[in-house]
Amino acid sequence: MITKEKKYYSSEEYLKLERAAEIKSEYFNGEIFAMSGASVNHNIIAGNIFANLHAKLKNNKCKPFTSDMRINVSDNGLFTYPDISVICGEIKFLDDETDTVTNPKVIFEVLSRSTQNYDRGGKFKLYRDINSLEEYILVSQDTVTIEHFIRQKDNKWLLNELKSINDSLIMNSINCTLELSVIYEDVKFL
Repeated sequence: MITKEKKYYSSEEYLKLERAAEIKSEYFNGEIFAMSGASVNHNIIAGNIFANLHAKLKNNKCKPFTSDMRINVSDNGLFTYPDISVICGEIKFLDDETDTVTNPKVIFEVLSRSTQNYDRGGKFKLYRDINSLEEYILVSQDTVTIEHFIRQKDNKWLLNELKSINDSLIMNSINCTLELSVIYEDVKFL
């Protein structure tokens, strides 16, 4: 049996390929990982979060971005596309190509069965190297459940878990609240 040798890329090679690609891929430790599509619930939830953040942060120093905005964690080399990110103040770009930012304040990931362990574990560990990141929010697409991680002054993370459709997600770092009833509007659980 012939095994294909794994190819490793520099971050510069990845960015060159990614900027010319028709599909999105993430990058870490020399490897490029193609991103898969998302379910209906995933898209509804991400859309609800973005639309409501966009409305609530209008005329504010903070701006929400969809999963088309690439984030680079300069301390560990991760390039990724969070479902939603919020950037406050001046947007800091990796380079002159205004397509990769380095200073999100809030990141949302809508959990899927295939990525939830990574989103909770390895990816969250990598995200914690972002100095500007103050809140990391994991949103289940299968049940009404939000895991809201908040960075504390001592650099520890506090978990606030929300499980009722009547709960509100309070994001103090961006002075914004989203009701879970709005986040899960039109979502049909199987």
